[in-house]
Amino acid sequence: MRTLTRLSWVELKLFLREPLTVVFSLALPLIILFVLGGVFGNEASGPAEDIVYRGVGPMTYYVPAYVALVVASVCVISIPTHLAGNRERGVLKRFHASSVSAWAVAGAEVAVAAVLSLVSAVLLLIAASLIYDFEPAASIPAVIGVFALVTVGFAAFGILLGAILPTARAAQAVGMLVWFIMLFLGGAGPPPEVLTDAMRTVADITPLWHAVLMMQDAWLGLDAGLSWLIFVGIAALSAVLGLRFFRWE
Repeated sequence: MRTLTRLSWVELKLFLREPLTVVFSLALPLIILFVLGGVFGNEASGPAEDIVYRGVGPMTYYVPAYVALVVASVCVISIPTHLAGNRERGVLKRFHASSVSAWAVAGAEVAVAAVLSLVSAVLLLIAASLIYDFEPAASIPAVIGVFALVTVGFAAFGILLGAILPTARAAQAVGMLVWFIMLFLGGAGPPPEVLTDAMRTVADITPLWHAVLMMQDAWLGLDAGLSWLIFVGIAALSAVLGLRFFRWE
């Protein structure tokens, strides 16, 4: 535990030295939220209109969705880039020589992701509450529980990308590509009701879509269906493959 704590503290300081982490985990989700809020407002669909945003107001829909998005921002872009960069610079090799286990490295990445995601989510909620009118969370403990699950799941996915991608540049490129696909098709961009059938098919296999449904389930009481099982399955598979293909150098 002491090794994990010290390693997490070192990793957190290294993360904060990377401008990309600050931009994507803190600034970009806020910018996109304000853009969408300015465009769509928060008027729910009328009785005679087609149901959009799952029947709630746009900002009521987007705020819990973006709580899930900020976690994805940290885990899918920053973790793979940081992990692959540490491998390139020989940091992981030195960890291995110091008898640090792969589990400790993975645990430190999860801990750092949790801290950065929590800070980013809190800033997002404060900013949104100051500008927009949206429904508050129905159950704060449920939201916290989903947030923890989503963080661990996305961290496992990010560790998998960092384990299989050879360089920091490759990890950054793939992570950003995956993040933007999830942004536009995973429930945090256009409302799912306006997507084509092909887009909905892609959305169904993105972890963000299921994370958004889970967060909205806890926040608004909307049915997440099988998303709980699907997301846990993606997280578990990512964790197994990430540790299986983890390389020190």
